[in-house]
Amino acid sequence: MVEEINCDGQLLALIIRSNFDREGIHFFTPNQFSQQLAYMHHPAGKTIEPHCHLALPRNVELTQEVLVIRKGALRVDFYRTDKTYLESRVLKSGDVILLAHGGHGFEVLEELEMIEVKQGPYCGEGEKVRFPPILPDRIKIVS
Repeated sequence: MVEEINCDGQLLALIIRSNFDREGIHFFTPNQFSQQLAYMHHPAGKTIEPHCHLALPRNVELTQEVLVIRKGALRVDFYRTDKTYLESRVLKSGDVILLAHGGHGFEVLEELEMIEVKQGPYCGEGEKVRFPPILPDRIKIVS
């Protein structure tokens, strides 16, 4: 239901499958991550006190992103920081992934609708390094 993709002692990604279910609030990310990801399951009638978030300076050095698959299927290819291919996973409707470190590439396997959440503002092409994808005959899909 929750899968970690690790390489060389570093968390590359967290996948929360659509069947994850746990009462209350469950944070998946450590406090030091610049992107926080949590699951919340509350009964009807639960109240959450109104609140405002304070303006606090934060230093974000690495863009982390969350993808929510609404419809379809997406293959995610994982790469080490040195751009070496590691392995792949397939995400389907209802799955969520946090891309925390390393590199990643995608192939849409079925018509896709997804939501992406990441730190902003987007700085354009200067904030990423593109590199050639893994060749199709070398893809290793781990299920």
